[in-house]
Amino acid sequence: MYLTLPKLYLITDRHQIQKGRHFLEVIEELLLAGVRMVQLREKDLSAAELLPLATELRELTKKHKSLLLINDRIDVAQAIEADGVHLGKHSLPIKTARHILGPNFLIGASTHTEIEVESAKSQGADFITYGPVFFTPSKSSYGEPKGIESLKLICQDTDIPVYALGGIKEVNLADISPTGAHGVAMISALIANQYPAKMIQHFKLNF
Repeated sequence: MYLTLPKLYLITDRHQIQKGRHFLEVIEELLLAGVRMVQLREKDLSAAELLPLATELRELTKKHKSLLLINDRIDVAQAIEADGVHLGKHSLPIKTARHILGPNFLIGASTHTEIEVESAKSQGADFITYGPVFFTPSKSSYGEPKGIESLKLICQDTDIPVYALGGIKEVNLADISPTGAHGVAMISALIANQYPAKMIQHFKLNF
């Protein structure tokens, strides 16, 4: 759908926002600092609870000319006219989502193995996230971190954009660019950061 996707992909988790700060306030700060693609990923919310939050975020991302993807919930994505969806292992198959959404919706896919990467590509995903590249508690259920060499091989073997995901911080960000990854997907490094705009500036210097 888009010839050039942004290099930085923000994935939300409102539970990681520092106490006293509001979800949309933090997201707007990140948008002002340069984030141009956001995935609303609040898995504990029902569709009824997610819809009003997604509606507010849609207005905010439009204001800042940012892409908005909804995690898993194709119905919510359609209802708020999001730019796309991000699908995981337990989501509808990519082919089915494409049939429902049509060619003008972005479809991203979470991948953790070479087989999953090939499946996502063959089914028509527009891009993938791959990881966890480094250790992160939220992805520990997927086993040991994949590491830089695994990421590099995945990037060499696929021709759709690959976003590195998992445990990416200031100390290891510079290791990602040489792998050939299109970009980086971040959760805690941005959402939980006391000074998220500084992290984005660091990203721009290293990627």
